[in-house]
Amino acid sequence: MPHAELKFSADIPLDAPMILRRIEAVIQQHDESSGACKGRAYPADLFHHSHVIVDISMLPKSHRDAAFVDALRVDLAAAVQAMIPVPCYFSLNIGFSGSGYMTGDHRH
Repeated sequence: MPHAELKFSADIPLDAPMILRRIEAVIQQHDESSGACKGRAYPADLFHHSHVIVDISMLPKSHRDAAFVDALRVDLAAAVQAMIPVPCYFSLNIGFSGSGYMTGDHRH
């Protein structure tokens, strides 16, 4: 289950829930086994220069090689940038969780 964090300057009028849904769809187009993508958005009230940063974290798997990352990066950048209505700086990072990461469902 990937994670997506969308961090952006609060002066940029983004539809963050729609962008997070689009990120999930693009990831699933590249990897049908990825499942749901847990997404969070963080508008920053205090900033220097308008910017959008997308940070994707995934579990390492054999099919998620350099070619996978390159293709996913191109498609994610195009999809997200198409939804940014104003000029700004843009960054995208796709990373993989380390051996100390654990995930699962919490039931109380």
